[in-house]
Order: sequence, then structure tokens, then C-alpha cells
Amino acid sequence: MADKAAIFLLVTILMLVTIILVFGMKYFAAVRQAGLRLANEDGYRLLAERAARAQETSVELLAALKSSLGEIEARLAHVEKVLKQVE
Repeated sequence: MADKAAIFLLVTILMLVTIILVFGMKYFAAVRQAGLRLANEDGYRLLAERAARAQETSVELLAALKSSLGEIEARLAHVEKVLKQVE
């Protein structure tokens, strides 16, 4: 009878330990997943900031190119005018 009681106690303890381990692994996985999600969101945030800075730089360069193009068009018009007068 004592053997049955010891086996019952051992099985009960093993079941409780198993249940605790399952919940512990579930909690650990949830914490790890939240940490990875946070790191991923930080990565996307940094990427968005770099994209915004690159877009601002592109806008500035485009404005400079438009200005240069306007100057070149004015010079070309002047050269065409001079060439027409020479003819």
C-alpha cells in the first residue's frame, strides 16, 4: 500500500511540475516574442527616419538642379539670340 501511495505522490508531483514547466515556457515565449517585436519596431522606426532624411535631401538636390537648369536655359536662350543676330 505504501508503494502505491509513493507512486501516486510521485505521479502527482511530476504532473504539477510538467504543468508549471508548460506555463513557464509559454510565459518565456511571450516575453521573448514581445522583445523581438519591440526590436523589429525600432528597426522600422530607424528605417523610416532614414527614409525621411533621404527624401529631404532629395528635395533639396532637386531644387538645386531646377535652379541650375533654369540658369542653363537662360544662357542657352542668350546664345541662341546671339547666333540669330550673327546670321
